[in-house]
Amino acid sequence: MRFILVDRVDALEPGRHIEGVKNVAMSEDVFADHFPDNPLYPGTLLVESLAQLGGCLAEFSFHAGSEETRRAVLMHIREAKFHAPCRPGDQLRMRCELTSELQEVALVSAVARVGEAKVATAELTFRLVRVDSPRLHEHRQALYRTWMRDLDTTRLALR
Repeated sequence: MRFILVDRVDALEPGRHIEGVKNVAMSEDVFADHFPDNPLYPGTLLVESLAQLGGCLAEFSFHAGSEETRRAVLMHIREAKFHAPCRPGDQLRMRCELTSELQEVALVSAVARVGEAKVATAELTFRLVRVDSPRLHEHRQALYRTWMRDLDTTRLALR
């Protein structure tokens, strides 16, 4: 099973921040058992949504300053906190900020909200690794084009 947990990117400024959306639908498989009569979006998937968005920011930030293509791999989750429940019908509005970037490591501060309510926060660390797989790069490019279909990507290094 594949888990793509970002539906859209609304803003991206490499080296600074990214904003995106995850629409939580009752039709998602996870709600079959989590929990009957009280559906609750799992915290692990909420953090994974933030990690997918944060990894996108880390990659675009790295690619903005390098000719080399690297992929973000989640290394560390720190200070993950859940502030309020997320349920079917909610729209997760996520924002990740690049707080530190070294040669091969990016630190991202992430927050998810439903309306004005903060539902989750985390500090995410990514390693930017070389991956020799044209198929992976093609897949990632197609995914990012889908996420950013409404953005002007002409100034972005889409690799």
